[in-house]
Parts: sequence; structure tokens; C-alpha cells
Amino acid sequence: MALDRTKLGTLASEQMEALELDYGDDGHAEIGDVLTIVEVLTTEGDQVRSTVRTRFNATDPYRIVGLLRAAEQNVLLALAEE
Repeated sequence: MALDRTKLGTLASEQMEALELDYGDDGHAEIGDVLTIVEVLTTEGDQVRSTVRTRFNATDPYRIVGLLRAAEQNVLLALAEE
């Protein structure tokens, strides 16, 4: 079975729309490094396996870790506000 690209495509599109709303009028704003994190679920019999795949365009590994930690903090802050 082919992978359904809908979830990833929809989320990327929603992110671009949100960025354009927040920064679209700022002539000095530009997209820097980009990270994607995708969970892939596979099944073997009655067992489900979760594999996490990442892609990034940053070349500095410390920058990548810093971005991941910043994203984690954003998620934790959003959960605290609920």
C-alpha cells in the first residue's frame, strides 16, 4: 500500500498559512531552517510498530537539537494553557 501524503501535505500547508498570517507583511522575515518529524506506523500481525523519521536542512547538529528543544517547549507551553 502506498503512503498517504495527505496528513503531511495538509500540515505543511497549514503551517505556511499561519506563517503568512503572522509574518507575511514583514519584509525582513524569511524562513530559516526547517525540520519535519513524522511517525510511521507499520503492523506485523497484531503488533503495531512506531518509527519516527526526521528531515532537516540545517547543517549544524547543535542547531538541530536547539530547534527540537524549542519546539518541545512550545508544545509544553501550549499544553499548560489548556
